[in-house]
Amino acid sequence: MIENANFAMWALPFAAPICLWVAWSDMKTMLIPNKAVLALVIVFAVIGFLALPFEAYLWRWSHLVVVLIVGFVMNMLGLLGAGDAKFAAAMAPFIALADVTQFAILFGIVLLATFALHRVARLTPLRNATPGWESWERKEFPMGLALGAVLVVYLARSVY
Repeated sequence: MIENANFAMWALPFAAPICLWVAWSDMKTMLIPNKAVLALVIVFAVIGFLALPFEAYLWRWSHLVVVLIVGFVMNMLGLLGAGDAKFAAAMAPFIALADVTQFAILFGIVLLATFALHRVARLTPLRNATPGWESWERKEFPMGLALGAVLVVYLARSVY
């Protein structure tokens, strides 16, 4: 989509550092900072307003609400952490509704890749270079790693 390519081009430089922050924080502490979630929402609020048609901009806010409700229920069922649910909701307005199926496939690929890479990395000397990271010790996967990575990949793919 031309609309999404223009938006992605403007959003990527601002969203990517936040996604890196989320991945890093989740691997280190198994927590996604609320400030990172808020920062991503602010990026969408500003860049979306400037780069999307106004009607599309308004509709994309509904993506945040829907994903937040679904994430809240999934958190209550113990399927994912509260930070994961909040960050997924903050990511949702960045995804064009027409791309949801492609995004879901991309997320599955990125999730499998980041899970495998994380599990292999904790068996390597990288673990010694990052002592005290909770994700090396816990059985839970730092979903912020996959969430941050998939948003960056999606936006980058939308630009090119």
